[in-house]
Amino acid sequence: MLNQLMNMIFTTSFGYAIIRITSPILFAALAAVVAEKAGVTNIGLEGTMMFSSLFGVLFAYWTNNWLVGVLAAMVVGILIALVMGIFALKLKTNIILAGTAINIAGSGGTIFLLYLFTGLRGNTANLTTPQMLTPKINIPIIKDIPVIGAIFSGHSILTYVSFILVIVVWILLYKTALGLRIRAVGENTNAADSVGVSVLKTQYIALMISGALSGIGGAYMSMYYSQSWNTGIVAGRGFIALAARAMGQGEPVGAMLASLLFGFASALGNKMEGLQGFSSYLVGAIPYAVTIIGLSIYAVTQLKKSRKKS
Repeated sequence: MLNQLMNMIFTTSFGYAIIRITSPILFAALAAVVAEKAGVTNIGLEGTMMFSSLFGVLFAYWTNNWLVGVLAAMVVGILIALVMGIFALKLKTNIILAGTAINIAGSGGTIFLLYLFTGLRGNTANLTTPQMLTPKINIPIIKDIPVIGAIFSGHSILTYVSFILVIVVWILLYKTALGLRIRAVGENTNAADSVGVSVLKTQYIALMISGALSGIGGAYMSMYYSQSWNTGIVAGRGFIALAARAMGQGEPVGAMLASLLFGFASALGNKMEGLQGFSSYLVGAIPYAVTIIGLSIYAVTQLKKSRKKS
């Protein structure tokens, strides 16, 4: 059994699956990083991805254009983030409760909206056309390299966008004036306000960026990963992304590495389902068990750091 498992892991298809599964988690993890840097916790990633994945595929269907679908998903993500911002920042609602409400609405509201717009119940598989799906990119030169080409080439264009955004988000946070304001507001709102930084405006901007990133993650799920929308499409990835942000110390590169870890765990679970001798219940729990273990390690390290400081 162990040999069977090891033979499965050391294959190009397994490496390809890790990259493929990591991308939506990475989009949401970067969204969590940006929001948290501004001092606002975006708990509503799961619901945002649900809404974005639905409207992404609907707009792609209505226009028969995948790019329009991705842009629509981003806009929906931004709008949801603004709604959260209005409730949390203007109306002073607890942002955790606001995010939780969005998650609940994403779970049930999307089913209602799907039926309202299409008359379908549960999924959009009947609507899918090739023009609605994000195209795959074969990277020149790399595609011809043995092993490496099979793992890193031939993914959706959004897969490569997710990893490029790690660099973009890092540059945004640490090399731009906006990033400086975001970090200043997150570290000390009073100090930022005293030097003329608009705290509310900065937090709204951070939430909008967060919403756009999670919106692309939702589009990835429906327009590439599942190739249609269904009621369980996000499957906890928004919450896993929050764990990835925490494990990555709230930094873009750290979030990417943590997302890769969760991608590995999910890919392992998916591959093990086809092997004999493994309980389906055990296999299904692997990604969530890794999440708990990862957060436990993070909590222990943070506790040690706080003790050293004191």
